[in-house]
Amino acid sequence: MIRTLILIFLLGSLNTYGQTKIVYPYPVQYISLPVDDTIVHAAYMDVSPIKNGNGKTVVLLHGKNFTGYYWKDIIDTLVKEGYRVIAPDQIGWGRSDKPLVYYSFHLLAKNTALLLDSLGIKKIILIAHSMGGMLASRFTMLHPERVEKLVLEDPIGLEDYKRFVPYQTIDKLMEKEMSATYESYKKYQQSYYPKWKPEYEQYVEVQAESLSDPNFLTIAKVNAITYQMIYEQPVCYEWDRIQTPTLLIIGQEDRTIVGKDKLSESQKKLYGQYPVLGKKTKQQIKNSKLVELKGIGHIPHIQDKKLFCKHLLAFIK
Repeated sequence: MIRTLILIFLLGSLNTYGQTKIVYPYPVQYISLPVDDTIVHAAYMDVSPIKNGNGKTVVLLHGKNFTGYYWKDIIDTLVKEGYRVIAPDQIGWGRSDKPLVYYSFHLLAKNTALLLDSLGIKKIILIAHSMGGMLASRFTMLHPERVEKLVLEDPIGLEDYKRFVPYQTIDKLMEKEMSATYESYKKYQQSYYPKWKPEYEQYVEVQAESLSDPNFLTIAKVNAITYQMIYEQPVCYEWDRIQTPTLLIIGQEDRTIVGKDKLSESQKKLYGQYPVLGKKTKQQIKNSKLVELKGIGHIPHIQDKKLFCKHLLAFIK
């Protein structure tokens, strides 16, 4: 059994060209989850606090173009502060299985709850970025008793994209996903930052691993389906359901729109205005605090980790 697991690990660490994949910062574990009529395997990192733990657990939820890997520096900070940290790759992403099923934020929330149940964790501090913010919002609405504090870092879904972004069929979305290249992934990620730096390249490399995966066709279809999930399942009409103490961390240079390439230039200036959306959302989530970060784009925890952690730790402590 042990030899088989080692072999699976070694095979899983190589892409089709024999190149080593990006190594996750902490050991990756797996949980088996029932989805529709099959069993899938979801990856996660479970990192214990360094020295004296404070008894609290933080769960980190990733965005659509990312995996648990990009939380590595935040995990490092949190475990030094005494927190246990759980960082899953949702099914459809990263080291987790990518089944062709109906994806919903309810399903991903259920999977997250099952993971916590398997680990005996009843209450958490929930920190989420981008698409993870939509999932964290849904999880908090479904399981308010489990979330002690909620942190939304530049979440997407602060506006309803289907009200202004043209509808696209799965086939159309598949065409775009199948035409993806390393360069197209990098160009999109460059839009997350006011200024690109070489150290951001690693996150493009993680996303681009799928391009050399023998199951890329399936991955492309999952990417298309999960785009539709974001498009069709807004959370922005239900902010009043969240009573949990919430911190909104909003980069003031963020202009992210899901489906932005389908908009006119005038529409691009009208929507995705995070300085406005942050204030509006703060008014709708009653028990919330808004932190506005000047000069920061879509990913504060990468662009300025020190500033992000300053506000994060002040809130969760």
